[in-house]
Amino acid sequence: MNRRGILKLAFYLSLLVLVLVLGYKTYLNLFRPDFHSLHTEQLSAIESRLKGRDSYRFAVVGNINNSIGVFEKRMIPRLNQSGLDFLISAGNAVSGTGGEDKHRALHGTLQKLELPYLLTFGPHEFEGFGSFRFYEYYGPYHYSFRQDDSRFVFLDSTGKTDWQWQLKWLRELFSRNAAEHIFLFSAHPLLPVSLPAIFEDENSYLQPEAFREGLMALIQEYEVDAVFSANLPVYSDKTRHGTRFITTGGAGGLILNTQDSFYHYVSVTVENGRVGIEPVTLERSPGTVRRWLENLWFFIYSLFYVSFTNFLLILCALVALVIRLYNLVFVDRDYYPDYSIDPTPWLEPPLKVAMFTNNYLPFIGGVPISIERLKRGLSKLGNQLLIVAPLYPQHKEENSKDKQTQVLRLPNMLTMGIKGEFRMANIFQPGAWRRIRRFKPDIVHLHHPIWVGSLGLFLAKRLNVPAVYTYHTRLEHYAHFVPLPSVLFRNLISHALVRRFANKCDGVIVPTYSSEDYLRVIGVKSAIFVQPTGIEYQRFQRVDPGEVQALKASLGVNREEVTLISVCRLSNEKNIDFMIDAMAELRDNTEKPFQWLVIGEGHERERLQGRLEALGLSDCVRLVGSVPPSEMALWYSLGDLFVFASKSETQGMVILEAMSAGLPVVAVRASGVDDVIQQGYNGYQTPENRQQWRQKVQTLMEDAPLRQELSVNARRFAASYDIEPFARDVKFIYASVLAARARDRQ
Repeated sequence: MNRRGILKLAFYLSLLVLVLVLGYKTYLNLFRPDFHSLHTEQLSAIESRLKGRDSYRFAVVGNINNSIGVFEKRMIPRLNQSGLDFLISAGNAVSGTGGEDKHRALHGTLQKLELPYLLTFGPHEFEGFGSFRFYEYYGPYHYSFRQDDSRFVFLDSTGKTDWQWQLKWLRELFSRNAAEHIFLFSAHPLLPVSLPAIFEDENSYLQPEAFREGLMALIQEYEVDAVFSANLPVYSDKTRHGTRFITTGGAGGLILNTQDSFYHYVSVTVENGRVGIEPVTLERSPGTVRRWLENLWFFIYSLFYVSFTNFLLILCALVALVIRLYNLVFVDRDYYPDYSIDPTPWLEPPLKVAMFTNNYLPFIGGVPISIERLKRGLSKLGNQLLIVAPLYPQHKEENSKDKQTQVLRLPNMLTMGIKGEFRMANIFQPGAWRRIRRFKPDIVHLHHPIWVGSLGLFLAKRLNVPAVYTYHTRLEHYAHFVPLPSVLFRNLISHALVRRFANKCDGVIVPTYSSEDYLRVIGVKSAIFVQPTGIEYQRFQRVDPGEVQALKASLGVNREEVTLISVCRLSNEKNIDFMIDAMAELRDNTEKPFQWLVIGEGHERERLQGRLEALGLSDCVRLVGSVPPSEMALWYSLGDLFVFASKSETQGMVILEAMSAGLPVVAVRASGVDDVIQQGYNGYQTPENRQQWRQKVQTLMEDAPLRQELSVNARRFAASYDIEPFARDVKFIYASVLAARARDRQ
């Protein structure tokens, strides 16, 4: 595996760990059982255990927070076997900042204890919204209970509870309830530890000073046996006026493995009126090297000062970021095409090309017609094609006609649209997969980024051949067909879908430079080839004028009328309502008679016909319906002017066809349109402003010499888009992609 492969593997492993850790945190937050007022249950368990006894033993731990794992795996088994009666945390049992997942993780760990437990409210229990969770899950921040002749007192050293109130409460408690032994728990130490500790500062100790002094006075006055604290990663034992002040911070927290910083808990024995206190040390890691590595680990760990899962989360995020930055900064990138690639070896020999599309003839649309023309051109050059497409009831047997091309029709699982024009093919047929494998394509050409296109991409990866994707369709303009919130699909999902699909392909063909700009903006990194779709230019030059006049006569179009032509599917994204409203204004603003023929079919036909009748346009506007592709040259030749308002095109192939027939074009400025209409030369493009668009149409209707001049220019412009050079150029793209794949394999 090369260096790039290793970095890529490390990157995805880091992302995998990130996902697993985030999943674990989600599990803790959403799926672990709820719990409330645990201290009430635990006190009942302690009273039940010690009932009738005058001696007992308990353990004190501190700073579980930095590593619940150490506490759970090393300390809990020992505590369970120690014969102790209960456990008390001197503070900082919760990891991190007291988040919901931290409390649930701690609860899961404490459930492994076989003895009751109580927690002291400390800084980590307080941070963030931890104080609210502590109160709900465990109980009050400061509290007290009595066991036989011993009093246990838990203080809030965080400042959440007023310190003056606590001093008053303590004095009343001690004066009214005399006890032979008093044990006091304050998460913040009252006295400095024996030796300087890591992260030690004045805020490590009980604040304010007046609280500390008042508490020390009460401790001396009422002869408190011991004060237990945490908050520092050490063990410290000092005596003042007969009271032992013990700081214990080694129950899983940051450990340096020195004489003051080590894993431990404090064992307290009350027996025959006497109190015995001693630390119980967990075994240190044997061996100098291992101990040094452990110290180094915990030093790094301490820099994050978070729980182990959060540490992993941060570490993996940093690894992923470092690898990403390495690739961006140190891996050489050349954003120009690689001119060293030689496609020559793949230009002359015939190629086997498998094409995958969600629609194909006899369905009439821009994509099927584009595929049909490319198929014809590539077949003429000697290449073999396999077209994988949905099954249509009215399709004719194709495979017997063209020996160079096979069509694999997939049966449908679902049909949509009024006449079933949209079909969801069954892409899971094993037989279809086997036939594609038998074809052994040299390259796979995908015409849609979903469904049948996804099947093609999958098989290209399995067959280890390059995949080329032609960006035909602006998906965001088809949100009305998708059973999702239209805003969500239009503004997010459609762009993400195209980007993800295109980046998995070896090359992307776009018909215009504006389409290339769009793909780069949304983040497509694959090689992009600008290649306009070809048109059958010569067929438009061979139309018989007699047939044109006969068709005009059959339609009732007279010589005085200017004929406007539109070719589009009768669907929302084609912006037909805009043109209907403009035609209503045009009728009221010109004396020139006109007929507007709209060629195409679609689910909006009935609604649009109703609008035409309501506006009184039925006498000058006709919805012609679908016309076979073989007859389109004749129908274009009926016209004097082509009008168009769609904003969903990537090229607007019908515009080039209209120009081939000598029709100047008036269109709404949009992607695809902007690349083929040269303002004032072969037509006009306007903003989506009804008045401006209508005025350009009216100008060309009323000015016959101008219309004739633009007609000549339109034919001249369209001639460069003929189908034969189109097929040769696409073959060159295939060869370039195959050459790049061969280079990468070396």
